[in-house]
Amino acid sequence: MPKILIIAGDATEDLEFFYPYQRMLEEGYETHVAAPSRKKLSFVTHDFVDGFDTYIERQGHSWPADLALADVEPTEYAALVLPGGRGPEYLRNDPDFRRVVSHFFDADKPVAHICHAAIALAPLGVLKGRRTSAYPACAPDVEMAGGIFVDGAAVVDGNVVSARAWPDQPKWMRAFIGVLRKEAPAEG
Repeated sequence: MPKILIIAGDATEDLEFFYPYQRMLEEGYETHVAAPSRKKLSFVTHDFVDGFDTYIERQGHSWPADLALADVEPTEYAALVLPGGRGPEYLRNDPDFRRVVSHFFDADKPVAHICHAAIALAPLGVLKGRRTSAYPACAPDVEMAGGIFVDGAAVVDGNVVSARAWPDQPKWMRAFIGVLRKEAPAEG
């Protein structure tokens, strides 16, 4: 059975973690969660309030990481999912995050990323020349990394599927499942 890796950290967006995690399981993929350390992660929820210029943040659910990023052997995984939230702000500084994520892009494996995950990809150089969606406030990061920002719900560029934020998840995951069924079909 193909395995899917989801990388998350504290302050990962709750909905952007749980929706793809459950969709991967529903599709029949063995799904593992990696984080900077093997621990119980604390997620956040972002919401929009009338009259507030940006989103607000509240405490979300928690979930255990199956393994530390240092212990991830990326060749064992068929695809990668990167949720957004504030987690990507510090994940991008982790050398094992960079090692693992670079493998998926170098090997042209399926990758799904959403929202602020783009800021963790930008320093890796993997967005260069690629059509990429992200939370609109991250457009400058995508463009400074040489990517082409697309304000869309499910932007497919080769094996990479990106989206703006959790309201896009049905289209985002539908497009990603389409890529997975072609590139790494689940057994059974």
